[in-house]
Amino acid sequence: MNTNKLVMLVDGMALLFRGYYASPVMRTSQGIPTNAIFQWIRYFHDAFQTFQPTHVVCCWDMGAKTFRSDLYDLYKANRGEPPEDLIPQFELIKEVVEESFSIPNVGVVGYEADDVIGTLAKRYSKEMEVLILTGDHDNLQLVDDHVKVAIMKKGMGNYKVYCPDVLIEEKGITPTQFIDVKAIMGDPSDNVPGVKGIGEVGALKLIKQYENIQGVLENMESLSPSIQKKLEASLDMLHLSKDLVTIRCDVPVHHRLEDSLWDLDPERMRNKFEELEFKRLDRIF
Repeated sequence: MNTNKLVMLVDGMALLFRGYYASPVMRTSQGIPTNAIFQWIRYFHDAFQTFQPTHVVCCWDMGAKTFRSDLYDLYKANRGEPPEDLIPQFELIKEVVEESFSIPNVGVVGYEADDVIGTLAKRYSKEMEVLILTGDHDNLQLVDDHVKVAIMKKGMGNYKVYCPDVLIEEKGITPTQFIDVKAIMGDPSDNVPGVKGIGEVGALKLIKQYENIQGVLENMESLSPSIQKKLEASLDMLHLSKDLVTIRCDVPVHHRLEDSLWDLDPERMRNKFEELEFKRLDRIF
């Protein structure tokens, strides 16, 4: 393994949504909204300067329908339509990523960006260190000795970087146990049901005491009557929820690590920024 090299896997949509809600409306002289893209670039620049990756990949969702929505048709059904000004920026940001920075855009139909990130993280960590840039705590299940997750916090340049030791120190659980905690508590933002009536505190307590979901179910007689009742009433949903929250690391994604080498062409970057009227970004990188 080459420990002098680092590949940064960027959760593209997480940065885009974050950028949209963190910045005021911006439009080109032709009326094209660009605020989310402008802020995305600022976030990426800050992360690049902070972590100094040698390789970069940007991962994307490829539509709302995935294997998870096939498993559970109410998955993410609680989410409304994205803001109208954000919709045209979905495809435009991919142009910027590829044309301005020569960063490959990677996504696989039927899977979420998290699954692509998980697959590439496991694959690339055999050759070099991996850093996942995201605002999504679900990716904490991916950390290991060679994969770190940088969670973007409020404000520019503010990150919490997780490795297995940090996860244990903060939550008292391993990355694998993180999956079981999420399965029990569910996830309202994704409409993952979990076990009704058991939240994060209760889920953490169960997994810390019994190690995993199987251990909890094997020790039902040791649990309080209230917890037993909640688990028995939600057994099917518990197992479904674990399927839904588990990031797949075996996605059929075909992308060569050498195609991710950071190789900025400043002229191409400036040309794209000029097209989008990003005058304040001319001198970055």
